Amino acid sequence: QVQLVESGGGLVQPGGSLRLSCAASRSFNVMGWYRQAPGKERELVAMFAGGNNIRYADSVKGRFTISRDKAQTTVSLQMNSLKPEDTAVYYCKAISGPLNYWGQGTQVTVSS
Repeated sequence: QVQLVESGGGLVQPGGSLRLSCAASRSFNVMGWYRQAPGKERELVAMFAGGNNIRYADSVKGRFTISRDKAQTTVSLQMNSLKPEDTAVYYCKAISGPLNYWGQGTQVTVSS
């Protein structure tokens, strides 16, 4: 059974930084982060989309950086210059063929 375990969320002031990590029970080539704010749909934040293809949401480009280990079992999201609109539950997602796997989510709150 595949498990994705997120860590690193919390409360941070505007302009601050947080780093999220997601540890998977197996390796994935396609793996990344989504987020869902209250009353909004879940949206892509950043993703290793296969090969050397990395996708970022326009709203986080230049502020967030996704990275992963060589074993492709852990993916991290460095979030800098955080804004109140980044407040959401952040979910790790991994894809293997037709199957999508999700973590339990970690809350990120940006507030003064």
